[in-house]
Amino acid sequence: MRALLPILTVLGAILVIWYGAAVALNSRWTHDQAAREGREVAFAAVVSDTMMQDRPVLPAPHQVAAGLWQGVAGQSITSKRSLVYHGWITLSATMLGFALGTGAGIFLAVGIVHSRAMDLSVMPWAIASQTIPILAIAPMVIVVLASIGVTGILPKAVIAAYLSFFPVLVGMVKGLRAPDQMQIDLLRTYSTSNSGSFWKLRLPSSMPYLFTSLKVGIAASLVGAIVAELPAGATSGLGARLLSGSYYGQTVQIWSALFAAAVLAAGLVMVIGLIERITLRRMGMVR
Repeated sequence: MRALLPILTVLGAILVIWYGAAVALNSRWTHDQAAREGREVAFAAVVSDTMMQDRPVLPAPHQVAAGLWQGVAGQSITSKRSLVYHGWITLSATMLGFALGTGAGIFLAVGIVHSRAMDLSVMPWAIASQTIPILAIAPMVIVVLASIGVTGILPKAVIAAYLSFFPVLVGMVKGLRAPDQMQIDLLRTYSTSNSGSFWKLRLPSSMPYLFTSLKVGIAASLVGAIVAELPAGATSGLGARLLSGSYYGQTVQIWSALFAAAVLAAGLVMVIGLIERITLRRMGMVR
């Protein structure tokens, strides 16, 4: 219980601030309506009205919770209004992009560690690539791929891979370089080849770094998949729900989709964490 107390305290503070902000931001509509009708409105009536507006500026927590529940449990999973349906569309692009980005990151990391030329040439370009805003590059990638007939999930996966490969690259490079020189020299005294040093020393040493970067990469991949759905005019996916909600002023829908994305990201990170614990335990790195 003591471990939960700080978490519950922070959660309670967030809810209090959220409710207070909802009253402050949504009350203008209530006062405007009252002014048009030429009447005064009491504070209690203002609070009550701000808690149940159809299109609030800031939805109250219970409105977001109700919208999330309605989108998850109140619809058939094949319905276009179901957050499960849209979440699956986004998850598919996320996982494909994550696989592509992870593969590219590990491949480049191995090359950078074993080749000084790649270290001096590839690494600066990889760093520079992350300075380009994803909102600027996503439409270009989608348009270029569409011009050559590539549509559907792959363009979104490319954007997701673009965001996820860099954390994996940096983490894997750090991990492969983690062994100290004494360990490397010891293997050399046994006439171990570079490939043998890689499989027996560098790769095992890189596992904690790799899994840490994978947690960052999977969340970044989800962000990339959602962002890629925005300029494509997609009709399915969490990004499409955000877009349609913004078009029609459905703020509850927007916030429900945001929380669905957050829950999905948390679930993916937890899965990576579970795989990490199992892998490191089997390798004897944790008890």
